[in-house]
Amino acid sequence: MRWQGRAGSGNIEDRRGMGMALPVGGGIGGLVLLFLFSALTGQSPTDIINSSGSPADSTGTTGLRTDDPQGKFISVVLKSTEDVWSRVFRERGAQYQPPTLVLFENATRSGCGVGQSEMGPFYCPNDRKVYLDLSFFRELAERFGAPGDFAQAYVVAHEVGHHVQVLTGLSDRVSEARARGGRTQSNALSVRQELQADCYAGVWGHYAAQDNLLEPGDAEEGLKAAAAIGDDRLQQESEGRVAPESFTHGSSEQRVSWLRRGLESGKLESCDTFGSQ
Repeated sequence: MRWQGRAGSGNIEDRRGMGMALPVGGGIGGLVLLFLFSALTGQSPTDIINSSGSPADSTGTTGLRTDDPQGKFISVVLKSTEDVWSRVFRERGAQYQPPTLVLFENATRSGCGVGQSEMGPFYCPNDRKVYLDLSFFRELAERFGAPGDFAQAYVVAHEVGHHVQVLTGLSDRVSEARARGGRTQSNALSVRQELQADCYAGVWGHYAAQDNLLEPGDAEEGLKAAAAIGDDRLQQESEGRVAPESFTHGSSEQRVSWLRRGLESGKLESCDTFGSQ
């Protein structure tokens, strides 16, 4: 990607190196008290941490260090998503409100509870923030065999796609429908929501290519990343079998198909995963 020398986003919250304070004090003593309180009350340690303060307790610094090329790259990608979605919303007579992207290490507090690196990148609709531990990209390259800067950009654009779903009201409608249905229906709705976020990532990529941000081969990197993190592939790797009824993000084939659809069309209308069969 041709990202060097481009402007980055100011909507970055850098919590790296800050750690996450425990509600009963840090250190071994704090952990002992935490688990003792957990045993006495019957609450899980995670629930106690979640309820111990608001997301604002873990705010970091705005902006990035000057000697942080990977952080700068993410900032440029985020700025590109802001430009693209502002244009798309403006053409529809609406105003785009960009999310904040939080960089963290290991664990951090969010409006959706404690976020951990093991969860991978995620978007929290409660505080409208994208959470990202940059170590995920090493795993994406080494474990899943999907290296490359556009593969990383696709991950960011996918999470921003969830933010677009919040702004359009789709996220609330899906949450309500999932609450009414059983587990199988809930999973099916989750798959459609995730595939739409993939398609929205492709819409961003379509415009990013027009803005000369992409280089030859970049789109293929993104498609390879989408294939690498399909539910079927992940289940086969971890459990040795595939259970489609438990999919929450979609198969490799589905994820590639919807990302490609967005890349080729550049239109929101092409991303109607809920209307397609």
